[in-house]
Amino acid sequence: MLFNLFKPKNTLQIGGITATELDPNYSVTGQISVADVANIKAAGFNTVMCNRPDGEAADQPAAAQIQRAVEKAGMKFFYVPMGRSLAPNTLSDFKAVTDGDNGKVFAYCRSGNRCTVLWKSTRS
Repeated sequence: MLFNLFKPKNTLQIGGITATELDPNYSVTGQISVADVANIKAAGFNTVMCNRPDGEAADQPAAAQIQRAVEKAGMKFFYVPMGRSLAPNTLSDFKAVTDGDNGKVFAYCRSGNRCTVLWKSTRS
């Protein structure tokens, strides 16, 4: 079963968000809102990364909305979307964020699965 490859190391409760810590410096969750940003910062994260393409769902906040809130809170934001297929630069862009000088990274997509797949793909 595919999900056995991605056994969570730790589950974190950050405000109303349940996140999965895959590494001490990398955690994943499903879609976040602007209101979640303060709790993410309070939990010690330095960076937020969106792995969800804009426009997947009508109720989805645009990455730019989250980006404004993240930057206003004094954190870094990266938009590395993964659609139905991988763009040529997706893995290298993702790895640059997670391996760069960005501190603790909090990544989100619709469910957290893409964030997990990208992590696993760049760690093999």
